[in-house]
Amino acid sequence: MKVVQIITSLNVGGAEKLLIDSLPFYRKNGIVPEVVYLLNKPTLLVDQLEKTHEGNHYCLTKGSVYNPMLIFKLIPFLRNNDIAHVHLFPSLYWVVLAKLISFSSIKIVYTEHSTNNRRRANALLKLIDRFIYRKVDTIITIADEVDKKLKSHLGMENVSSFRVINNGVNLTSFRDALPYPKSDFFDESSIILIQVSSFRYPKDQPTVIRAIRGLDKKVKLLLVGEGPLMEDNIKLVAELNLQDRVLFLGLRDDVPRLLKTSDIVILSSVYEGLSLSSIEGMAVKPFIASDVPGLREIVNGYGMLFKQGDVRQLGENIVSLYSDRELYGRIATQCAGRAQEFDIEIMVGKYIDVYGRLLQT
Repeated sequence: MKVVQIITSLNVGGAEKLLIDSLPFYRKNGIVPEVVYLLNKPTLLVDQLEKTHEGNHYCLTKGSVYNPMLIFKLIPFLRNNDIAHVHLFPSLYWVVLAKLISFSSIKIVYTEHSTNNRRRANALLKLIDRFIYRKVDTIITIADEVDKKLKSHLGMENVSSFRVINNGVNLTSFRDALPYPKSDFFDESSIILIQVSSFRYPKDQPTVIRAIRGLDKKVKLLLVGEGPLMEDNIKLVAELNLQDRVLFLGLRDDVPRLLKTSDIVILSSVYEGLSLSSIEGMAVKPFIASDVPGLREIVNGYGMLFKQGDVRQLGENIVSLYSDRELYGRIATQCAGRAQEFDIEIMVGKYIDVYGRLLQT
């Protein structure tokens, strides 16, 4: 079985990290995929790919990922593989069109990683989506909410080509991580909160920043990630005079250790697909999330939820956890148990099953 994994870039995001983390588990099952990423840009994930992946990997352009000439660059990969597993826009468009113009017999698997995107509000792009998605052999959605919304968008509610496969995490790397001394960031008596997410809509770091303003000064916050809204958040911290309580750590390759160092993990998103950050956080610490699609399905009944954007309720949840050790321990145990259901080996096994079934048709 020859598989090529095709993704738009290897910027540090959930879908990108999931792909790189899954490669050793494909290899464990006797599959060493080729990896193709459209945008040639150095990132931490590119470094990880180069250091750890035994198979071939290729980048296609230093220019725009929206250049239709990429269609022709993809054709050789479709001719040389049995399965093309595609992630993110516009990779899906280019792969489908490359298959059509090359008359390739390759089977296409596409993973839908989010509950929403801007294309769905555009009438023309909605029509194009409906054409493109119907050319995919199997559409994987990462959560029930993602599945429902995509089927509604495409008008494909009763189509058999859909399958839900939850994202997975290499849980061992998080459980076995060693924490840093708290004094590396604040003082040892601090209660450290952490949010790991890019600084862009819909991650909503400002809600977490505003929430800690009203809490005891021993409550501190680590924000991990980069993105276009990072400067806005730095300005907000300055406006609220929280510079001694909030640290911006940028992109890090030691997220498991940072999570282990913290006391409570938070994700305040407006929406998610199926958040890898939430599963990673739940594997090691009590988790608080906004009550929104993509988080509610994972966290409800295990961690704690708050109304999205509700600074007061988030603050109350934080206080209840750090002031009640019995509650803290119970939530931590529930979260760890829930995370077990999302082990990356389970996910990879389900993907390989999809590949095998397609090749039998």
